[in-house]
Amino acid sequence: MDAEPFHNRSASRFEITTGSAKAFAEYLEQGNVLALTHTYVPPEFRGKGLAGIVVRAALEFARQERKHVDPQCSYAAAYFDRHPEFADLRKAP
Repeated sequence: MDAEPFHNRSASRFEITTGSAKAFAEYLEQGNVLALTHTYVPPEFRGKGLAGIVVRAALEFARQERKHVDPQCSYAAAYFDRHPEFADLRKAP
């Protein structure tokens, strides 16, 4: 597994490689909003924290780019609930 997530801009997602498989958090950029639309981890790698790694990378990118985040994916929404240090990034409803 790669130690660091990779920002795959051409695919609009943050990825981390696990052997030949990838875990990722997909997004759409909508002006100053980064909409996190889908998080995926291959079944054999679930429960190892990979989803958190790619979502955190997306949130750190949003902070650096001064974007708000719309967590459309249920995992991303739950991540916000568990990590209040990112609460300032969450797009107001």
